[in-house]
Amino acid sequence: MVQIDKTSSKPYYEQLALSIKQEIVLGILQAGDQLPSVREMAKQLLMNPNTVSKTYKLLEQEQVLVTIKGKGTYVKDRQDLPRDELRIMQIKEQFKEVVINAYQLEVSTKELQQWLESITNEVGGN
Repeated sequence: MVQIDKTSSKPYYEQLALSIKQEIVLGILQAGDQLPSVREMAKQLLMNPNTVSKTYKLLEQEQVLVTIKGKGTYVKDRQDLPRDELRIMQIKEQFKEVVINAYQLEVSTKELQQWLESITNEVGGN
């Protein structure tokens, strides 16, 4: 079940997007699965429907979801999609920023590798 941390400094729409992506990675949501309507999801999470709508639109742009008018929003089958090189570059930049901040705090490379393995296992990666 998607969850939002109301105490986090991260915007709700980003938390929701990440949570949906994690459920896909973990296999909880699979290609073709229908997501709750914007209103339903907003009601479940006690959020503004505009926030849920913004999240769904963002995930559509990222080709994670597809909305079919009058039918609903579904998890998109990504098998046939090419890699999104622009998003991969953005993630590398974010990762670089994390590494720089960690090194400034004297976190070792070995410790960073342990974090990466731990997080990878946590989100269901391989």
